[in-house]
Amino acid sequence: MRTIYFDYNATTPLDPQVRAAMLPFLDEVWGNPSSVHHVGRRARALLDDARDRSAAVLGCKGSEIVFTSGGTESSNLAIFGTARLLREKGRHLITSSVEHHAVLQCFDYLERKEGFSVTRLPVDATGRVCVDDLRRALRPDTTLVSVIAANNETGTLQPVAELGALCRERGVLFHTDAVQWFGKEPFTNIHQFNADLVSICAHKFHGPKGAGALFIRSPLHPDPVQFGGAHENERRAGTENLPAIIGFTDALERFVRVPVFERTHLAPLTARLLAAVDGIEGARFRGSREHRLANTISFTVAGTDSIALMAVLDLEGVCASSGSACAAGSLEPSHVMLAMGAPAAEANALVRLSLGRASTAAEVDTLCALLPRVLRQVRRA
Repeated sequence: MRTIYFDYNATTPLDPQVRAAMLPFLDEVWGNPSSVHHVGRRARALLDDARDRSAAVLGCKGSEIVFTSGGTESSNLAIFGTARLLREKGRHLITSSVEHHAVLQCFDYLERKEGFSVTRLPVDATGRVCVDDLRRALRPDTTLVSVIAANNETGTLQPVAELGALCRERGVLFHTDAVQWFGKEPFTNIHQFNADLVSICAHKFHGPKGAGALFIRSPLHPDPVQFGGAHENERRAGTENLPAIIGFTDALERFVRVPVFERTHLAPLTARLLAAVDGIEGARFRGSREHRLANTISFTVAGTDSIALMAVLDLEGVCASSGSACAAGSLEPSHVMLAMGAPAAEANALVRLSLGRASTAAEVDTLCALLPRVLRQVRRA
């Protein structure tokens, strides 16, 4: 059976050159970077080198990078660590209603268990936060704002630079989950977000799973969320996963400054998919036509649900998603769709198509031909 992989927002295949860079660290460089003998010191030197290389790409100090296990841990450390650090200054936090669950559930926990007050900013029908809404929500006791840079379900881009500038003007720390941004959107340096904390994840741009980083603008030092040794300058306990960190660094160098998701290649392909969706009765595009990732098209289908849609597409060899891969199998309507004003029935019938560097016009043509029949079949059922 043919496979059409249109789920690059969930994960990307490990690039062969990145894999080759990692291999020596699975074999010959096996020491613990915290050991004082020469085997450990060799590993430490290469870890420090990876940090410096990553900092060179990001345009920051090496000391401002904490290597993590991925986007979820990075966001958890940013939110829990900063909120708890500043809780004596204020217990009001702000996020948006369309964040990844790795962010939303942190705020839910802080509100439910630790006495914080959380404001969840609304979005318009395209999924965008309004800067003026943030301005009105800020209070004297606000200590942290977290807004996603590029939405994982719809590809909608948020005005993060403007949001971050407002927070800085008001003396409030700003975090952005930029997991879907890196490798897809133009990148100059980490400071373009005007953020104090930025979450990054390697497997979204052809690096390994289990590797990521949190940029922490100096001199901020969030409280750690896991304890043990004094690793990562006492910000993240646990022996560093050197092979994964090398893979993260190599992918960062290869695929971020010149985005591996090339807009000139992908925008015409997703434009054809969008035209096909617009022509299908009962299907409705969800997101921003103007402010979105070039690789992503999301739509809802009236009269069915995501599980049925995914099953039929999979039988046709099409790998798509019903939104966040972290919520796969969920029977709950998409919280992103509900926040954008979709009826609950349609919010539970979301299809996300996310293309990548290997996606072809032939694959798009095949799917455009399949979609009307597939959607009719599912709606009849």
